[in-house]
Amino acid sequence: MIESMFKGTGVALVTPFKNDMQVDYAALENIVNHVISNGVNFLVALGTTSESAVLTEEEKARVVETIVNTNNGRVHVMLGLGGNNTAAILQQLKQQVFRGITGILSVVPYYNKPQQEGIKTHFRAIADVSRVPVILYNVPGRTSQNMTAKTCLELAKHPNIVAVKEASGDLQQVMTILRDKPDNFTVLSGDDALTMPLIALGADGVISVAANAYTRDFSEMVRLQRTGETAKARALHFKMLEMTNLLFEDGNPAGVKALLNLMGLCEDVLRLPLVSMRSDLKERLKNILAQNQIS
Repeated sequence: MIESMFKGTGVALVTPFKNDMQVDYAALENIVNHVISNGVNFLVALGTTSESAVLTEEEKARVVETIVNTNNGRVHVMLGLGGNNTAAILQQLKQQVFRGITGILSVVPYYNKPQQEGIKTHFRAIADVSRVPVILYNVPGRTSQNMTAKTCLELAKHPNIVAVKEASGDLQQVMTILRDKPDNFTVLSGDDALTMPLIALGADGVISVAANAYTRDFSEMVRLQRTGETAKARALHFKMLEMTNLLFEDGNPAGVKALLNLMGLCEDVLRLPLVSMRSDLKERLKNILAQNQIS
């Protein structure tokens, strides 16, 4: 198996929109520079947080190009590339240009509700075709189907499947994966609020939503816990916890876009069917940001 280069803090980048609903590529460049300069270890393009479901193919291509060009080789870049039509994904993989992309993040198929054997066969087919390493993404809250620890561990034997982003929220499941995984298989937290305890249990990092905004504190918390400085990491974890939970209270990426707007990094605009965060929650965001001096 190839060892994953995706460890530490990764950020699932938002796609900024202007008030006319067009993609704001200048703001995207600013956000990429913001997160890299404040300590992230890798970027994720076209993840769930990017609102990729409502981007055109042309917009997706330009978003990826903008991220890759702005990054300019400074950190690794992971591309969200998955779906519920295996044949279509395989065709996309054959056509995909991987300039500046060093891995793909592929979600458990949604809506179809495949059996565990279907999940395994789906991901093995992707890993066989992909020219870059594959990171599995388990998020049953969005897909309606959980990839079990047993299935994940069987897939971890594939030489081109190098990691999993675990967002099941099931600590017992994640602990089973951490206990039984191959040594060079990477486990990444998919839940910002659980990141510090999961790293304490042996996870290698996170793909974070919060790190779009308070990048420095979140990245430092991850770094401290990975180096065993638990007391300092725990202090940062608790400092950010209220804000982190609030970011998801009205859905993702509504919360983080509201916060990025308060920070002057992008407009608070989402494409339907998503809408902006409720005004009372935005006020709470503003107050927490001022009181806790999160950065």
